[in-house]
Amino acid sequence: MTGRSLVASEEGIKKAERALERQRISKTVLAESLLISRSTVTNFFARKPIVRNNLIKICDWLELDWQEIIEKPSHDETEEETDVIVREVRAAISEQIRERCGKMRILDMTHPIGLNEIYTDVNILEKITASRRKNINELLENFNFDDDFNRWGLSQVKEKRVPALTAVKDYPHLLILGKPGAGKTTFLKFLAIHCLDGKFCQECVPFFVTLKDFAEAQNSPNLLDYIATRFQSAVTPERLKNILKANFTLVLLDGLDEVREEDSSRVLKEIDNFCYDYPNNRVILTCRIAAKEYIFEKFTEVEIADFDDEQIATFANNWFKDKQVRSEKFLERLNGQEAVKKLATDPLLLTLLCLVFEESGDFSENRANLYKEGVDALLKKWDAERGIKRNNPYKKLSLGRKEDLLSQLAWTTFVESDYFFKQERAEREIVEYIRNLPGAADDEEALQLDSEKVLRSIEAQHGLLVERAKGIYSFSHLTFHEYFAAREIVTVQQSALEKLQELTVHLTEPRWQEVFLLAAAMSPKADRLLLLMKERADAMVAGDEKIQEWLTWGMEKARSVKVSYTPEMVEKVSNLLKFKIENDLSRTRSFYIYTYLYQYLFTPLGISSFLPYPRSFSAMNYSLVYIYLEPSLSLDSNLLRLLSRSIYLSGRFHEKSIFHATYPGFNQHLRNVHSEIISDLYHCLHLSKSGKILHEKLKQLNEQLPDERKTISSDWWIENSQNWNINLRRVMIQHRNIGHNWKFSDEQRALLMDYWEANKLLMQCLNSECDVSKETRQKIEETLFLAIAFCKDNP
Repeated sequence: MTGRSLVASEEGIKKAERALERQRISKTVLAESLLISRSTVTNFFARKPIVRNNLIKICDWLELDWQEIIEKPSHDETEEETDVIVREVRAAISEQIRERCGKMRILDMTHPIGLNEIYTDVNILEKITASRRKNINELLENFNFDDDFNRWGLSQVKEKRVPALTAVKDYPHLLILGKPGAGKTTFLKFLAIHCLDGKFCQECVPFFVTLKDFAEAQNSPNLLDYIATRFQSAVTPERLKNILKANFTLVLLDGLDEVREEDSSRVLKEIDNFCYDYPNNRVILTCRIAAKEYIFEKFTEVEIADFDDEQIATFANNWFKDKQVRSEKFLERLNGQEAVKKLATDPLLLTLLCLVFEESGDFSENRANLYKEGVDALLKKWDAERGIKRNNPYKKLSLGRKEDLLSQLAWTTFVESDYFFKQERAEREIVEYIRNLPGAADDEEALQLDSEKVLRSIEAQHGLLVERAKGIYSFSHLTFHEYFAAREIVTVQQSALEKLQELTVHLTEPRWQEVFLLAAAMSPKADRLLLLMKERADAMVAGDEKIQEWLTWGMEKARSVKVSYTPEMVEKVSNLLKFKIENDLSRTRSFYIYTYLYQYLFTPLGISSFLPYPRSFSAMNYSLVYIYLEPSLSLDSNLLRLLSRSIYLSGRFHEKSIFHATYPGFNQHLRNVHSEIISDLYHCLHLSKSGKILHEKLKQLNEQLPDERKTISSDWWIENSQNWNINLRRVMIQHRNIGHNWKFSDEQRALLMDYWEANKLLMQCLNSECDVSKETRQKIEETLFLAIAFCKDNP
């Protein structure tokens, strides 16, 4: 609450000076501590009028009762008349303000929605991101791209976040900056309604002014006359002046960036004059970050922060309240798609995501279409729906060409891992693009000036490029960087062979995964891209004889298993293995299941394997896997587990002397493992009854084991376990073709991991909503994970 200005009494000043001396601080320190101007503190001690909330702040800091400090006002008739006028005007304009500010309708909403139904509290950054003096290395210092490429948000800012309402209360003259769609207008409308509801500045009269309308009003009125005209049914110019002189107004000026260039100077001058004439009224102004060029001496500048997870959840809960689609489902899907979630930090794009999800109950499988909607919302819809026509600094650059330019910039920077790039780099790319446009200037200096205007235009009007620190830019979201990089290949380069080959060079790099998926989804025909990906993946392991042998074993084993797959069984096994098996071919499914079972069993025990251990697996999940598999696979899973436990126990008995001193329960642990071996072997005997020879050999192995009911003899395991394990492995290889000890080198394991990930990405592309011929799909599916010899047999 602001209220009228107050003056301290003589006795009050004496108390304040004694308190200042008692706390041993200067007036300058007092001002800095309270985040108010030194002139305000000076005026207080000079017994000059200052805004009520500042006087209260000073008294609170000095531990004084402000009501005992102030000069008691004389309640003359003029003051009482002003109070009456304020109440009458608040009541008179209430309906008009609520009608204008109480509802919102954006993008593809079919009907308006109440502001209070959807509003989410916003935060601000007191330090403008574009004003930070940081270099690229400082911006990147929190990210490790090589070891763990995470889908971090380029919009992530480490500056302190403050509730926007707090900032409004602290600073009577506030300039709120933000990206397109950041929620600036919504926040001003919220303040107007909040004021009328008596929750903020309850003694003030709120006036909401769209600066574009003010700038284009007939006869170019001054700001005071324009406000009086807009609310003429409720307030006369004389009454408005009285309220302003008494410091009882909350003036909300929205959209400085929407003012036409020819009106800009006059509007800026009017705002300055208004604040000079009525200095103790609250004035809050909004503008897009990149469009802010004028410096207001009286205004404190802050920036609206992106939404965090809590704000996203609040917005979603408000949006889907009382609707058929539940917010819990929306948030679950959103959290499962990190690339999509990064867009949700932008309120405008979050609104788009809610609209899409409300209509379909899910996000589009073709994420490229979803991202295109987001780009269109920023490039075309947002201004057009509000009737805003902005100045085009470079007439030859249509919206389509802006997209082509952004695609070129995205590709060149993404190839070089330049997620942040200097302003000169961006302008250089713009110059290279616009010099080839019809009628472009030949003069390099003129081209340079044009490039600066174009960069500022794209940032200010569309928000797709953002200045992260002084002279350093990035795309507003990593998702848009990837989208435009993929668009450069598919739309601009028309899927040229050379460009596609350049893309497939990055097949095994995690940071390129989304670009591949987007390129496949965006391609009119994705056949060439997918075949090049398959060719590149196969070439990775073509020259390694042992890996070729392993691939041959995998396909032979998979083909030998007759499994009647049902969708339910595949889903259960996939969930238990934490891997999504999407391909329709039973042979390929078998291969996935075999390799993951093999990897699961062997890696935790340190035995040679071909893939790294996935941390998401759990022993409890594994124990349930074979329940959903046919007997042949159940037998194999038990045999593999039996071998791994036996090797583990043998090794631990050899190391008993080392562990015994530090592990008092070591003997009991060994007994438990031995008991598990007996149990595994029992299951193997039960499952192998149909194969008499295998059953007999397993029975012989069982008879050789020491009795689990007696004390386990370490001597037996030390003397016999090696031969027992060798015999078990021979039986497994001879009768089930499993248990091979591949002994891959570290280099081979790394190569196999790359090969696995490359094929997984290929399958993800193939199973996305990409347009690919039946012949190409069949060719890839039938040769997936085949050794080169098998591939030749399947042209």
